[in-house]
Amino acid sequence: MRLSTIKLSGFKSFVDPTTLHLPTNLTGIVGPNGCGKSNIIDAIRWVMGENAASRLRGDSLADVIFSGSAGRKPVSQASVELIFDNSDHTIAGEYAAFNEISVKRTVSRDGQSAYYLNGAKCRRRDITDLFLGTGLGPRSYSIIEQGMITQVIDAKPEELRVYLEEAAGISKYKERRKETETRIRHTRENLDRLNDLREEVGKQLQHLGRQARQAEQYTAIQAERKVKDAQWRALEFRALDGQLQALREQLAREETRLEQLVAEQRHAESELEAGRERRESASEALNAAQAEVYKVGGVLARVEQQIAHQRELGLRLQRARDEAQAALAELGGHIRGDEQKLEALRAAVDEAQPRLEALQEEDIQRQDALREVEARLAEWQQRWDAYSRDQADAARASEVERIRIEQLDRQILDADRRRQQLREERAGLDLDALADTFEQLQLQHETQKESLETLTAEVETRKQASADVQERQRQVQAELAELRKQAQAARGRLASLETLQAAALGQEQGAARQWLQAHGLLDAARVGERLQVEAGWENAVEAALGQLIEAVLVDAPEQLVEALGELGEGRLALVADEDDAGVYPATSLAAKVQGPRAIRRLLARLHAAEDLAAARALQATLGEGESVITRGGERLGAGWVRIARSGAATQGALLREKELQALRALIAQHQQREQALEAQSAELRQAHLVAEQQREDAQRQLYMAHRGVSELAGQLQGQQGRLEGARTRIARIDAELAQIEEALEANKAQAAEARIRIEDALGRMGNLESTRQTLENERRYLTDKREAARIAAREAREAAHALALALESQRVQMVALAQALERMGGQRGQLDARLGELAAQLAEGDAPVQALEAERQSALDERVRAERALAQARSQLESIDAELRQHEQVRQQRDAQALAQREAIAQRRLEQQALLLKAEQFTAAIADAGFDLQELLNALPDGAVAAQWEREVAELDARLRRLEPVNLAAIAEHAEAAQRKEYLDAQDADLRAALETLEEAIRKIDRETRGRFKDTYDRVNSNFQELYPRLFGGGHAYLELTGEDLLDAGVTIMARPPGKRVSSISLLSGGEKAMTAVALVFAIFRLNPAPFCLLDEVDAPLDEANVGRYTALVTEMSEQVQFLVVTHNKVTMEAARQLSGVTMREPGVSRLVSVDLAEAARLAGAE
Repeated sequence: MRLSTIKLSGFKSFVDPTTLHLPTNLTGIVGPNGCGKSNIIDAIRWVMGENAASRLRGDSLADVIFSGSAGRKPVSQASVELIFDNSDHTIAGEYAAFNEISVKRTVSRDGQSAYYLNGAKCRRRDITDLFLGTGLGPRSYSIIEQGMITQVIDAKPEELRVYLEEAAGISKYKERRKETETRIRHTRENLDRLNDLREEVGKQLQHLGRQARQAEQYTAIQAERKVKDAQWRALEFRALDGQLQALREQLAREETRLEQLVAEQRHAESELEAGRERRESASEALNAAQAEVYKVGGVLARVEQQIAHQRELGLRLQRARDEAQAALAELGGHIRGDEQKLEALRAAVDEAQPRLEALQEEDIQRQDALREVEARLAEWQQRWDAYSRDQADAARASEVERIRIEQLDRQILDADRRRQQLREERAGLDLDALADTFEQLQLQHETQKESLETLTAEVETRKQASADVQERQRQVQAELAELRKQAQAARGRLASLETLQAAALGQEQGAARQWLQAHGLLDAARVGERLQVEAGWENAVEAALGQLIEAVLVDAPEQLVEALGELGEGRLALVADEDDAGVYPATSLAAKVQGPRAIRRLLARLHAAEDLAAARALQATLGEGESVITRGGERLGAGWVRIARSGAATQGALLREKELQALRALIAQHQQREQALEAQSAELRQAHLVAEQQREDAQRQLYMAHRGVSELAGQLQGQQGRLEGARTRIARIDAELAQIEEALEANKAQAAEARIRIEDALGRMGNLESTRQTLENERRYLTDKREAARIAAREAREAAHALALALESQRVQMVALAQALERMGGQRGQLDARLGELAAQLAEGDAPVQALEAERQSALDERVRAERALAQARSQLESIDAELRQHEQVRQQRDAQALAQREAIAQRRLEQQALLLKAEQFTAAIADAGFDLQELLNALPDGAVAAQWEREVAELDARLRRLEPVNLAAIAEHAEAAQRKEYLDAQDADLRAALETLEEAIRKIDRETRGRFKDTYDRVNSNFQELYPRLFGGGHAYLELTGEDLLDAGVTIMARPPGKRVSSISLLSGGEKAMTAVALVFAIFRLNPAPFCLLDEVDAPLDEANVGRYTALVTEMSEQVQFLVVTHNKVTMEAARQLSGVTMREPGVSRLVSVDLAEAARLAGAE
């Protein structure tokens, strides 16, 4: 597998879509500092899953998005895509069939990041899993950047171990071990929770045992209380009947008194109506008199208002005349003062005008002198610019030639050194030995490939068999979990229904229960359990049977009559357990029921009706002792109706019995199915373990075969690359030596020419020095003269400007005074006209006031006459109102007496209704309890008092409360809890077995990890010992473990460069550390070559000799491993087969320029 293409868009400085093709195994990335070369390395690290901003040289992940430049706006999204050539199927699994694999990552400014595999969206985990075991990853040994060298050398032993683990391909084993440990932890947590549940269920079992015993005692007291309560209600009913008779007699007397009061009330109302008619006539007369008084009052008020208005108008005219005369006198004084000011301003303006004209002429002359001096300075500046250009040209030419000479000298020195290196390298290449080794490796590789194909087919067969067994086991477990859930719900429902049914069928009565137990009838069936009722008629049958639904079925009830005398308290009914196959009329209720003969005969005299309307239609046809009942339980007889609703405890006993039977059958089916599924699950677990063992054995053999084939393929490919590389290298060395000779001659000739040109430039610079001195003296003279002219011109302009401002201010004042005089003349004319108008209005006199006084006196006389008429009408109306109040008082008294009488009657009727309701409640309660009222009254002793029975009921209630709270379903709950305890115990055993299996898996993974790590460590150590002397030209280095346990032992580096005895790696120089790190990474590559390796300026701290050895090793390994090298070193650039230049012509924006050196050399040779 190799990296074929990198695509960037919006990532850091690569704002435009950029594609970097990598057709060769050794690509160099070059460019000036800061142009964005290392951003390509960051892009590769980022797309493989790096999320730490610090490792991407940023503060946050949003920093990877292009943030804008001087000419570009920020973008909203960054994306990087890597395209891999997987034609050798290095990546196995589901992507093994793809010859090309695309890995892409995008991020937006809102923080949304997404990964894609071959265009399909995926998780970050999928990307990391894809590269597990390949040596690739965001922090793997395949990416070596500027600070990575120090990290590798200075890494702690446990950190350095990580590189070896990645090379050994045991990362996936560590992941599996981590997942298994998690499952073990979860299993142990489940065991802890299960133990808590088992302990809790055990406590519940003990608690429910005590509750069951308490429930039996509670039921016995309830039965005794039921009898006492019925007797107390019978006594209360007898007392209520006497109170009702006395209340009826009192009610008759109250109704007679009410009739008398109603007659008196009607007579008072007729008198009141006549008085109201008289009052209405008197009220109309009063209203007419009142209207006349209002009319006269209105006229009088209008006249008085007019008189006041005329007098006020005269006073206002006099005040206005006085104010106008005062204003006229004041205005005359202002006019005289402004005329004097205007004459003074005219004289001042005439005097200042000649002085202003003289100052303006002087200003013009001085501005002309200043412009003449500035023109001379501009002409001097042109001569100075010409001198500066000549001086800069000569200096620039001298500097350029100096730099050119230095560059040519360095190039000559570098070419001599490079020529010597190439001659040494060519002498060391042995083509014959490389060819022999290549042929031997080819033969071994073909043999191993045939064995690998056979093992691959066997692994696929084992894998499919294991997957089939596992899928079936998962289906069985899912079905078993669902079945247990349904069974648990059914058992809970069954327990609840059994508790309700026991209460409905009277199975909790204390004395009756003891009697049945004594006679061996405790487990005998009840009538409600045996009856089979047609759907929809359950309520009717329950209403018809009443307490008989609780009756116990026995073979011969007549034989137990004497024994029933032993029953001290409570109730008990016995019914013969004889089936009845007889046929009854279809209209009878017995036709709807299958059960004991006695019960069906009892129901045969009951007609069945669909609803109440049908029952009422049959009611008229009923014979003696017959009745009709509806589906809802309403029962009608000849002249009577009875509604018997069951209580909450007995409601729906027959329907509930049907549901109980169905639930018991369902639970039995669940138990059988659960046992079968558990057996099947155990068999599948064992089969899966066997299949997994077989698959793992086959997988292990395949892995070993794969590793053998991979090693041979790597050796074969490496050997072929070395052979071809040696041939290519010899040709390239010969061509390069020829180029070096030509370049040496050309560089020497150019250096001689450059020295001649630099001497000419220095001579021209000396001639220009005298010109500079003359120009500087002239500049000082002209500058001083220009400054004096500027001061004189500024002073003349300021004097003329100040005088012009003063003159303009005086002219503005003259205009303002003229306008004020004109405005005051108009105001004086207006005041004269106003005084004439006011004098005319005052001359008219007081004539209107005298006429209005006469009209007011006439209106006063008219008001006196109207008020006398109003008083007479009001007196008559008050007399009539007094009579009406007297009649109204009488009527209200009768109303109040009648209302009080009606309320008294209503109260008596409410009391009667309350007593009737209370009596009905007593009778209904007695009937619901299963007793007959008359039988209870006859059985009570003489002198029985209700209070005594009430106290006894209260005592029984107190005993019940002392026992409360009581769990009546405790027996069923106790059985359910025991079953649950058994189920939890089975789960505990299953979990402990699963825990043992997981721990065995951990031990197996540890064995495999130790073996792989030991093998990898030995081989990397051997490669490291071989490569270190090659890079250093001697010396010795090796790896050392820091512990005995291969699962967690750290790894340290021991290195001694040639001629040194170093006790610690930290004492090495920067270049030695870099070379040591490179040797270790390349040793790992030899073992498990990563598809590609990134080197970011690794050669920066190396000297020329070390760079040569480093470049030679990289060139050799590039035959097997793809290298992407960021460098500034020319030797490294020369070794690259392709150069990709990164430029930043536009500030802040990186672009690529790629050159295939082999193609360029071919084209150059063709020319």
